[in-house]
Amino acid sequence: MVDMAVLLGADEERAKRELKDSLNFEIALANISLPNEKRRNATALYNPMSVKDFQHKYPYTNWVEYFNVILKDTGIAIDENEVIIVSVPAFMEQLGPLLQNTPKRTMANYVMWRISGFSSFFLTEKLRKRQLQYSTALSGKQEQEPRWKECVDITSGSLPISVGSLYIRKYFREESKRAALDMVNDIKAVFVGILKKVDWMDEITRKSALEKVDSMVTHIGYPDELMDNTKIAEYYKDLQFKPEDNYLNTILYMNQFGTTKAFKKLRQPVNKTDWITHSRPAVVNAFYSSIENSIQFPAGILQGQFFSYERPKYMNYGAIGFVIGHEITHGFDDQGRQFDKNGNLVDWWQEDTKTAYLEKARCIIEQYGNFTEPNVKLNLNGINTQGENIADNGGIKEAYYAYRKWAEKNGPEPRLPGLDLSPEQMFWLSAAQTWCSVYRPETMKMRITTGVHSPGQFRVLGPMSNMVEFAKDFNCPAGSPMNPTQKCEVW
Repeated sequence: MVDMAVLLGADEERAKRELKDSLNFEIALANISLPNEKRRNATALYNPMSVKDFQHKYPYTNWVEYFNVILKDTGIAIDENEVIIVSVPAFMEQLGPLLQNTPKRTMANYVMWRISGFSSFFLTEKLRKRQLQYSTALSGKQEQEPRWKECVDITSGSLPISVGSLYIRKYFREESKRAALDMVNDIKAVFVGILKKVDWMDEITRKSALEKVDSMVTHIGYPDELMDNTKIAEYYKDLQFKPEDNYLNTILYMNQFGTTKAFKKLRQPVNKTDWITHSRPAVVNAFYSSIENSIQFPAGILQGQFFSYERPKYMNYGAIGFVIGHEITHGFDDQGRQFDKNGNLVDWWQEDTKTAYLEKARCIIEQYGNFTEPNVKLNLNGINTQGENIADNGGIKEAYYAYRKWAEKNGPEPRLPGLDLSPEQMFWLSAAQTWCSVYRPETMKMRITTGVHSPGQFRVLGPMSNMVEFAKDFNCPAGSPMNPTQKCEVW
């Protein structure tokens, strides 16, 4: 903090003294924040109230004025009758006394520190190098990204719709979209079969669960609108770059454009199939949306190690099939299960079934919480990662069963030349390779302490050791690490 302030022109001794107070202010903010472990109950975070009631409960600032300043570029006005959602009332209660007992200069310095910390990436080489030293301490990163890669990442992140349109026109194959949709339907059908068979679920909850998976919408590749230049031009019509602007101003302008677009949705009807929401195809990732009850597989993930139209099915089902099953299962993990088929926050679970579910989730929490990363000697956080772990365990099971059904219908596939591995073994190998990764110790520590995903090796070891089919396909002895006596299973 001090070094950055000095580089920006501050006196070093004064910066040391004043920024220490700002650091303590940030620590105080962190201490009154709700930890991630307690943010998994969506109902507890859903506290609607009018701005008038909000003002009465937390009178330490003029909230109508505050909200209207934020929305000033949107043409939208807020009055005291506006209903807002307060995620953590306890934080708001403690924030008032903290603000009142903190000098304004300390808060102003803190705000400017956060602004300068963000801006340093786009300023002078001296500032960028000092920021890199900070990143090195956090993640072990030793050097800046090549400038070309940095520019590509910033452009694709800031202008995802236009970059995505160019990407799909040049690189995406339509047959990949059709093949992926067939796999989604196969894997969904397997999950429906699982829902029908689980013996711990009552019939009322089962009916709602089946309706939810039946209502789940699939978005694959890209929306057709990305091929329409007129629609893309209309979306970006208000984004006019100025040749005289420097790099930082251009970045800030693009951020402002995106933020204003988002705020302007406040008065618009909810459109769960809005093409803009699903117009980031140049992304190697997949998503589940609980409020849409939809799964999305952008064009970027339908290639490379995840998928190829020309590969054996056992490889595709092991790789992208695992991901597809993972996203479907997110609708029924510890957080996704709190939303109904229409994306509403509704408790549709009967109490006995909910209790049984939480007990099964507890097994996953404890299993992963007992995993230790050997290089940094840290145990995983079983609570924060439970949603992803439940999705991994369900996803690999659904993908495996879907492949077996495909093979029963279409006949066995030939083995890969040069590998003495059965199609089933190749399925597991393809799934495992999905999570091959190498992390610096600093990055690994940060991922374990703050992340919601288990490190890659445990996304393989956990789900596969819970599958009796894996043990059978590789002849793992009973009681061995990959065939433990006690296995965890939610779905």
